Amino acid sequence: MTSRWLHLVVLSSIVCSAALTETMAAKFNRVMDIGKQAPAWKELRGVDNKKHSLNDLKKATAVVVVFTCNHCPVAQSYEKRLINLANEYSKKGVKLVAVSVSRYEADSLEAMKKRSQELKYPFTYLQDSTQKMGKQYGALWTPSVFLLDGKRRIVYMGGIDDSMYPDKVVRRYLKDAIDALVAGKPVEITETKPVGCPIDYE
Repeated sequence: MTSRWLHLVVLSSIVCSAALTETMAAKFNRVMDIGKQAPAWKELRGVDNKKHSLNDLKKATAVVVVFTCNHCPVAQSYEKRLINLANEYSKKGVKLVAVSVSRYEADSLEAMKKRSQELKYPFTYLQDSTQKMGKQYGALWTPSVFLLDGKRRIVYMGGIDDSMYPDKVVRRYLKDAIDALVAGKPVEITETKPVGCPIDYE
């Protein structure tokens, strides 16, 4: 095999590998892809009765967007983990934002306020009754998370970890991704399949 032919084979392998990586990047999301700019939200009302936007978080080194709700038992099982995560990483400039696009009565704004107060959420909890944000992000399950870097590109999306039962967790996907991002390293696992309650879109 000539050196020129070998060079072409290697180059072809690199191109094919890159194409495959790009194709596989959004295996579980039909709308968003890793590396894409995250859709910006604005004028979403929070449990604090204020309206919020992504631009409010421009000083944050990273943003974690969590699509969740009150009624889902899987989402409920992750509440304390999200609280701990928000508290742990807030000192490193990472902001967590929870968003509900559910239209169930159990997920009304008043119910969200009550839940937030009872559990003392240290993060913003927003309601999007139009469901626009969920559709823009391609969120299909609660909980589903999206980690945005300093330029608000998606660097990880999917599940929080690999089990709804805290004592059975082996892989902490979101935490590992945040650690890598904060340390200036590449995120090793960029996408996983969210597991939870399906979001009912109208």
